[in-house]
Amino acid sequence: MKSNISSKQAVLFTGINYVGVLIGVLSTILVYPLDKELLGIIRFVDACAQIMFPIIVLGSTHALINYYPRLSDQLQRSLFSFSLFSLLRLAIGLGILVLVLYWSFGIGHSKFNYLLYGYPLAVAMAYIELFRRQAANLQRLSVPTFFEKIIPKLTLPMVFLLVIYWQTSIANALSIYIIAYWFIVVLIGSYIYRYFRFTWQWKFTSLFEELSIKDYYRYSLYAFAGSFGSFFAFRVDSLMIPSFLSFEANGTYTIGVTLASTLAIPATGVFALYAPVIAKLITNIQLRELNMKYKEVARILFFVGMFLFSCVFVGVESLFRLMPTYDKLAPSLPIIYVLGANVVINMATGFNNEIISYSKYYRFNLVSILSLMVINVGLNLYFLTQTTSGILGVGIASLLSLTLYNIAKTFYIYKKMRLWPFDQVYLKLVLSMVTILLCVFYLPNVYSDFVTLIIKVGLVIISNGFVFFSTNWVFGLKVEVLKYLKIFRSREKL
Repeated sequence: MKSNISSKQAVLFTGINYVGVLIGVLSTILVYPLDKELLGIIRFVDACAQIMFPIIVLGSTHALINYYPRLSDQLQRSLFSFSLFSLLRLAIGLGILVLVLYWSFGIGHSKFNYLLYGYPLAVAMAYIELFRRQAANLQRLSVPTFFEKIIPKLTLPMVFLLVIYWQTSIANALSIYIIAYWFIVVLIGSYIYRYFRFTWQWKFTSLFEELSIKDYYRYSLYAFAGSFGSFFAFRVDSLMIPSFLSFEANGTYTIGVTLASTLAIPATGVFALYAPVIAKLITNIQLRELNMKYKEVARILFFVGMFLFSCVFVGVESLFRLMPTYDKLAPSLPIIYVLGANVVINMATGFNNEIISYSKYYRFNLVSILSLMVINVGLNLYFLTQTTSGILGVGIASLLSLTLYNIAKTFYIYKKMRLWPFDQVYLKLVLSMVTILLCVFYLPNVYSDFVTLIIKVGLVIISNGFVFFSTNWVFGLKVEVLKYLKIFRSREKL
């Protein structure tokens, strides 16, 4: 496996994600507000899938990344086959349990009926995740990312249009949405097979002679507990909002989540591409190099996240006012601000979760994620039952709990491994970018919403661009940008 990150793969990964983001943003602004109740239902089904997804995976995808660098080529194939087998076995077991629960308690309860739609979606997500992890091992994430990010973004608005203008039933709309995910499974699986000729196996004796089966299952169960806890820590709002408020409120919140989550796209690409490298550096005890990457990536992710958040923060309201769906988009504005800040804080600490996951201290992830789960669920219950803040309270709960979570992980890594993502350069970067954001935000609006949007976003881009090119605070990213600018200019001359 390559020890270095392919910059081409990183750029392609990010570019494809942003194409998906563009489609998602346009749909969020123009299509989804037309039926926020339907959006809330789809997000509820997705939440049902997300709660079943870690049960099917049971940590096998994390184990694939963790143990893959330690094995020979033949045993790597055996490990992948074992992961395929594990997913199939657990999917069948969970399917039986879902049917038993449905026939025992669910008949006649509309919300429980959505669990039936969540199950096949969860199985598809599990296989997509497994293939995506293998693509990360092969450093070939761009094409699987295209399938995973673009197809759902095209399918969902199509489903909305079918329901709104062609009176398609919600049941049929959900079925189309699920079929799209299984189509992705086939496409990504076929792509992986081109570069990794895996075969189905039933016996794994040689694999577990090299790899301790006890260690494998111990690691997998801890990863599962972390993933399962992650749902309640990060996605429980999808279940709680419909339960305490309504599907329409869930749709309003989803619009804010969708737009705020676009800020995290660079982090998603970096974390996915760096995961195998982090695992290898930790395995080889190359902590000095790991610490350098930790600092560099944390600064890069903060810069990119804060830059995008600043553009959104100063311009999103003016943009919404230009849209015909402004009245339905406006309630999501506070959610965008709060969850946008949440994303930036999460990016600012770099790949601390990956460092813990692939080190001997991986058990801490379980402790931290379960603590986060308790805090987040508790805060959500407080804001939803003891205040009138509604979905804004849910966003604040997420911000508070995730901030505490990241602080705890960062200090734990420093205590155990003496790795630290912050330095004086980082502080200068933070102060500069926060100052730019506040100065531009408090400038008065001028002439029209369109002119205000152009001026404020333009000032953010120019000011941060000056910081970026006049300093070496985010040197790694600066080198890559200058390289691609040089290539672009040379092609222009031709």
